[in-house]
Amino acid sequence: MTFPAAIAAAKLNQNPLIVHIHSTEFDRSGENINQTVYDIERNGMHAANRVIAVSNYTKNIIINRYGISSDKVEVVYNGVECDGKNYPQPIHKTDKIVLFLGRITMQKGPEYFITAAKKVLDKISNVKFIMAGDGDMTHRMIEYASYLGIGHKVFFTRFLRGSDVDKAYQMADLYVMPSVSEPFGIAPLEALRHDVPVLISRQSGVSEILNHALKVDFWDINQMVNKIAAVLKYPSLGKTLRENGRTEVEKIRWEDSANRINNIYKQMPAYAQN
Repeated sequence: MTFPAAIAAAKLNQNPLIVHIHSTEFDRSGENINQTVYDIERNGMHAANRVIAVSNYTKNIIINRYGISSDKVEVVYNGVECDGKNYPQPIHKTDKIVLFLGRITMQKGPEYFITAAKKVLDKISNVKFIMAGDGDMTHRMIEYASYLGIGHKVFFTRFLRGSDVDKAYQMADLYVMPSVSEPFGIAPLEALRHDVPVLISRQSGVSEILNHALKVDFWDINQMVNKIAAVLKYPSLGKTLRENGRTEVEKIRWEDSANRINNIYKQMPAYAQN
């Protein structure tokens, strides 16, 4: 929403304009876009000298949906804070815990998580599912879990912050991100930092840089169920994903992302070439 101001400032000062895209209207709204928001996004990208996207997934949307030339778009992945902190060991519990942590909105695919939960519980009884977060679909998901007869197995924490987020990861045996359209997705990196294996949708930017993660198409409920069940049934699989994932995530640093963006800035001319 700040694009019109940025365009005006760049024109007034005769400076290059760089826009950084973390999300598009198509990610947030699917095909039912707000035309006004789309027009603002499109105008900002077309006015820019360079567009930075957080993934190739987002770059393709920018090219195909907004008509931006591919040579104008640079991809710089997000990172995660790896502070070297040793997080507490998982708490002792009798049931397995599968965690969804994020906004409970269409973009994040919460209904796919609940549908998969029902099918997992048909196979494995000693599992609980936690939905940590809030959003416009929260009450609908509570009702959906109840409708499926698994309301006693799905716990809604609402929005968490600070140490409560760490505790949620501490409890989890698996983190699931079934996003319908995810420009990047930092939460899986945070989960791996907490030694929690992850299952992510292929419709996400983070899937491009994580090799030691389970991946499914968000709509493929059966594959999602099979992979959740595999992690819960076979401790060796979870152990391998945790160990390799933690090693991998330590190399995904904000410092490297910042250096790449600085280099993009340095490539810009002193004045915009119109």
